[in-house]
Amino acid sequence: MRKRAYRSTEVKFVNVMDVVSRLSEGPVSLGLDIGKSTILAVVRDATGHFERPWKIRNPHEIHEFVMRAKQLSQQRPLVIAMEPTGTYGDPVRQALTDAGLVIHRVGSKASSDYKEIFDGVPSAHDGKDAAVVAELAAIGKSSPWPSQEPTSQQAEMAAEVHWLDSQQDVLQIWLGRLEGLLARHWPELTGLLKLNSGTLLRLLAHYGTPAAVAADPQASAQLMRWGGHLLRPEKIAAVLESARTTTGVRMQPATIALLQHCAEQALAARREIQKAMRKLKSLSKQDEVIQSMAQVVGTTTACVLRVTVGAPQDYHCGEAYRKAIGLNLKELSSGKHQGKLKITKRGPSLARRWLFFAALRTIQKAPVRRWYEAKKHKDQDRGMGAVVGVMRKLALAVFAVAARGEEFSVDRLFPGSPSPRRAESGSRAAS
Repeated sequence: MRKRAYRSTEVKFVNVMDVVSRLSEGPVSLGLDIGKSTILAVVRDATGHFERPWKIRNPHEIHEFVMRAKQLSQQRPLVIAMEPTGTYGDPVRQALTDAGLVIHRVGSKASSDYKEIFDGVPSAHDGKDAAVVAELAAIGKSSPWPSQEPTSQQAEMAAEVHWLDSQQDVLQIWLGRLEGLLARHWPELTGLLKLNSGTLLRLLAHYGTPAAVAADPQASAQLMRWGGHLLRPEKIAAVLESARTTTGVRMQPATIALLQHCAEQALAARREIQKAMRKLKSLSKQDEVIQSMAQVVGTTTACVLRVTVGAPQDYHCGEAYRKAIGLNLKELSSGKHQGKLKITKRGPSLARRWLFFAALRTIQKAPVRRWYEAKKHKDQDRGMGAVVGVMRKLALAVFAVAARGEEFSVDRLFPGSPSPRRAESGSRAAS
C-alpha cells in the first residue's frame, strides 16, 4: 500500500480530469464516510485502484463535491455509496439525487465486517471506511438508495410518530420520579392504583399529600369523578383508608410541591400522547395499508411501523420484513459451546418498542395467552423470550395481512392452530 494512502485532499483543490487520467476504463465507485462536520470521499476504479480521500466540509462544501461528482460521472459510469448512519448524510444524499447521480446504500454491518478483509488490519478510521464503502459498492454489495421526498401526509405522520414517542419517554421520566417519591411518602398507593393511571396522577396533582386527602370530606366524590365507572367504591374506600393510615414519611411543603409538579408534568405528557394518537388515527383513515396493519397491531403501532420500516408491500417476503425490524435471529455457537438464539436488533428500535407494546396486548387474548404461559414455564418463568416470540409472529402477520390480503386471526399466530380456510373445508367434508 502507498505511504500515507489516506492523506486527504480538500475537495476544492481536486482536479477531476487529473483524477480521471489515473483511473482505468470502466465503472467507478465513490464511497462516502459521513461525519457531522466532515465527509470523506474515496474513488475506486474497476481494477481496484483507490484515489486519496477528498475532504468535504459538511454541509458548507456539499455543492463543491456534487459539482466534481457530476464531472466524474460524465467521464466514467459512477455509483456513489454511503452508509445509513444518522441524519448527517441526508443533505448530501438529497443534493446528489437532485443532480441526477446514482446513490447506493451499503449496510453498516457489512462495512464493519469487511474492514479486516479489506487490508488485513482490523482498524477503522474515516478514510479507510470510505474506501471500504466504495469497494463494497463495486463488488455488488449495495442497493439503490436515492433521496425520496415524503408526501405531506407521510411527513405529518412521521412528525406525530416521533412526537408521540418522545412524549412517551417524557412520561416515563416523570413516572420514575413519582414512583420514588411515593415509595417514601405514600407506599400503599401504588398497590391500589396503577402508577400511570389518570386517577392517581390527578389525585397527586390536586392534593399532593395523603394527609390532604384524609382531611378532605369531598375526597371520595372527587375520586369518583376522576375514576368514573372504572373505579369501584371499594377501591375508593381503600385509597382513603391508606391516606389515613399510611406509614409513609411525613412531607415538607417543598416535597409536596415537587410531587405535585411531577404529577402535573406526567399528566401533560399523557395528554400529548393521547392527542398524538388521535391525530395518527385521523391521518391513517385514508391509508388502506395502515388500516390492514391495524387489524394485527393497532392503529398507533401500525403508523409507527409504516414510518420506520415502510410498507410491507416493499418487501419480497415476511421474513425480510421481520428482518428490517431487527427481529431476525442470530446464534453464536462453536464446538461444544451452543449459543442462545437472540434477535439482531439491527432495525429501528422505535419499531421494536411499539411492536413490544402490541405484543403485550396480544398476550391478553386467550389463544396467545396459552402459548405464552407454556413458553414462559419452559424458560424457568422468564417471560421476555415469549414476548419476543409474539413480536416475531406479529411481524409476519402484519406482512401477511397487508401484503397478501390474508384475514387476520389470533388463532393462526402459532403452530397447531388451524387456519379458517382449512377448518371451513373440513366442516364441508364432514357435512
